Amino acid sequence: MMRPLLFLVGLVACVPAARADSIDGAWCKAQGQRMVIQGQNILTPAGTRAQGDYGRHSFNYVVPAGDPGAGTAIRMVLMGEDHVQVQEGAAQPVIWNRCGPPTS
Repeated sequence: MMRPLLFLVGLVACVPAARADSIDGAWCKAQGQRMVIQGQNILTPAGTRAQGDYGRHSFNYVVPAGDPGAGTAIRMVLMGEDHVQVQEGAAQPVIWNRCGPPTS
């Protein structure tokens, strides 16, 4: 009777700890662009604060007036813990990578 329980405990111990997977956080693009999502709030790559439609694994917003590409619909889908696919209007989607806090 004890043997199945020991097997189960051993199996659970071998499973890597689950890491949070949500679109919230800072995202960077290879060309040096950066954006930050916190719930329905976004700090756009141009540095403008805006709001969008938040889902745990997705985020959509319209580029605000004054930003390059104003009026363009942006759709983002989380592709794993460290990658998000970003599509600007009808353009080809690009992958952005999770990045740490800004450095000064």
